[in-house]
Amino acid sequence: MARIIIADDDEIVGEIARDALISAGHGAGLVLDGGEALKIIKARKPDLVILDCNMPGLAGVLLVQELRKSAAFADLPVMMLTGRQGQRDEELARFAGANDYMKKPFDPDELVFRVEQLLAKA
Repeated sequence: MARIIIADDDEIVGEIARDALISAGHGAGLVLDGGEALKIIKARKPDLVILDCNMPGLAGVLLVQELRKSAAFADLPVMMLTGRQGQRDEELARFAGANDYMKKPFDPDELVFRVEQLLAKA
């Protein structure tokens, strides 16, 4: 069982992701604000983080950049789960340090599969 933080300002999307991960046996929590997510991640390092690109407080790409500045979070697996569809958006997220990039709308089963792939690599 992995501890996973989901940060997404769309509560419904976040709940779908959270529920899929919990059903797969993981512990997952939802935060609606990027700044709050950063505080929680720093307080108790999760096993994996799922971030939306567009959030109040701190955008997902900026949050990844902030995490990657710290040795404590340099190896933390980060997946972007976002409505941004462009190739350039994905390139920017990966350059910032995201390990995976999944576009919305998403298949909850594929989300669980890709999360478990990231966890296996970590």
